[in-house]
Amino acid sequence: MRIVYFTHSLASCWNNGNAHFLRGLLRELACRGHAVTSYEPEQGWSRRNLVAEHGDLQLTRFRARFHQIDVRLYGESPDPEEMLHGANLVLVHEWTAPELVAAIGAVRKRGGRFVLLFHDTHHRAVSDPAALRRIDLSGYDGVLAFGRSLAEVYRRNGWGRRVFVLHEAADTRIFFPMPSDERRKGIVWIGNWGDDERSNEIRTFLLKPAHDLGLPVDVYGVRYPDAARRQLEEYRAVYHGWLANIDVPTVFARHPFTVHIPRRYYASLLPGIPTIRVFEALACGMPLVCAPWEDSERLFAPGTDYLVAADEGEMRRHMRALMNDRDLRASLARSGLERIRSRHTCAHRADRLLSIHAELAMPFAGVA
Repeated sequence: MRIVYFTHSLASCWNNGNAHFLRGLLRELACRGHAVTSYEPEQGWSRRNLVAEHGDLQLTRFRARFHQIDVRLYGESPDPEEMLHGANLVLVHEWTAPELVAAIGAVRKRGGRFVLLFHDTHHRAVSDPAALRRIDLSGYDGVLAFGRSLAEVYRRNGWGRRVFVLHEAADTRIFFPMPSDERRKGIVWIGNWGDDERSNEIRTFLLKPAHDLGLPVDVYGVRYPDAARRQLEEYRAVYHGWLANIDVPTVFARHPFTVHIPRRYYASLLPGIPTIRVFEALACGMPLVCAPWEDSERLFAPGTDYLVAADEGEMRRHMRALMNDRDLRASLARSGLERIRSRHTCAHRADRLLSIHAELAMPFAGVA
């Protein structure tokens, strides 16, 4: 089968968390014998920023690690007819330019013999619903939503049974437990500062409790304005800048545990949707403590796979326990890792996607 995916960027994970899961998913499909092509804009902002800050080295590393995927760039005037030639399954990510989203749908409406899915892994459906309504999805066969609460938004907008939940998952070819080092020290947090969506939460659930306990904090990510960096300095946290996703397991291995701080949209308006960092940390056997979010879909076992802190005081108690209790760390690592391996790998999501395709492709069966 020929699978085509339109993404903002697969090659660059600079401020582009979508790339983490998509790389693993598409490589899994390619390793199963499918011909997988990914299209991305040559002037996409993630790719531009990565090259401006780090040159071409990281793109070279990506190509070496994910050589199974045929990644192609397109310019200002892409030709959807040519790009979709021979495709059986086409997926279009929500960050794709609206004009191209519509043009791809038009090819499907003109008789394109492929299943066409819109893939939403973002909060814009609730944070900017007007913008999403302006996207023409009339030619699409269905929607993939990365959580049940987001799927419900689409169902309320008329998609009904044509909405399918496809959670993110860990790429276990990259994310797995690294050799343990009992000299591990402090806390690591990997995440972008972004648009001030969780600045208070970062202070409450990371910087203040760690500072009170005298624990060193290493912070990785991008889009940290001067005020954010000053705040890190105030709490004696060390800012390291951008970190390539393929290097995250190595950084995890230098620390005893990590913290998950969801953006406010995922803690309130889209409850039940964990970000990719939860899957990746647990896949590395990394003890994890989370700021409040509701696992309403029961993807994990809170308290067993990871700890949850309701407030700053509870976060401080969890941090102290994780630093001092080796058995607690081992128990969390064991349970979280087993949860990932049994339910939340890119292989599991590839199975799910192929079953969705089979369901929607049934009208094509037996037709020449």
